[in-house]
Amino acid sequence: MRAAIDGPQAGRRVEEVLDRLAATGDPAACAAAEELVRVLMDFYGAGLARIVEKVGDGPLAPVYGDELVASLLSLHGLHPEDVHTRIGRALAAHGEPLELLGFDADTGVLRLRPAAASSSGCGCGSGSGGGPDAGRTLEDTLACFAPEVTSVEQEPAAAPAPALLQIGTRPPSPARVP
Repeated sequence: MRAAIDGPQAGRRVEEVLDRLAATGDPAACAAAEELVRVLMDFYGAGLARIVEKVGDGPLAPVYGDELVASLLSLHGLHPEDVHTRIGRALAAHGEPLELLGFDADTGVLRLRPAAASSSGCGCGSGSGGGPDAGRTLEDTLACFAPEVTSVEQEPAAAPAPALLQIGTRPPSPARVP
């Protein structure tokens, strides 16, 4: 049985192999390798498109939250969910509570800040990272679900609201006894 691999890991491995070929200085080998990658991508993309077409959206809905499936569908432009829904899935899968401030589809920039409920104490944005994918970066998780996100800008946590100070009348003082 093969070892499990995720989308970002596979992409890095392909890049490493192509870089090793480029280091040999053989342009024909590099061109052939890049063409092989393109042909395989087209082949697998066509197969996935046919599966999506024949099975339909309903039976596939339960697997949209799977990082590998989401990564493959997104990579081939087949994911039926819009980018904002997939960004939400990525943030939920990452585990650290973050507030989505906006996504610019033209530049691929996603703006976030630590959610108000996630006070890690210092307000530095480091968070607890205690989610199910604590060892993975947010960028890796986003690459699986929403490869349209090309960069992430994290803003500092919002300042907490000042404590409410209630001012009232002073209770009457006890009567003085002479």
